[in-house]
Amino acid sequence: MSMIATAALLALVAGLLLAFYAWRAPRRTAEAQLAREGAPLQATTAWTNEAGAEFAGLSESARCDLVFAVAALDDERSQKLLEHALNDPAEAVSLAAAHALAGHGRRALVDGFLASHPGARADRIAQALALLD
Repeated sequence: MSMIATAALLALVAGLLLAFYAWRAPRRTAEAQLAREGAPLQATTAWTNEAGAEFAGLSESARCDLVFAVAALDDERSQKLLEHALNDPAEAVSLAAAHALAGHGRRALVDGFLASHPGARADRIAQALALLD
């Protein structure tokens, strides 16, 4: 058998295996989809209090996205959430919050936070902010 025929046969077998898997693979159930989507979003005036509790449940990248989205609001309530994010366990989220606060003229607040939390992490955040400025 020639190399081309062998390659074609292998491609055909692989295609059949993929088709069989796609046909027999488990499907998402309606309950699983509802669990991922969660309850419908409800507006509230105390969103910063609720955002603080939900903030910790998000993934690191989702928390970074939230920080950048909230930073665009540039109001008192968003500043409080950004201050909360400075103390996030993930250094990337803390850096995002520090960058957002410094970019909106609140560098003194960030410097005060870093001074009150000395250590290698605060040094890395300060160095990264210096590079971003």
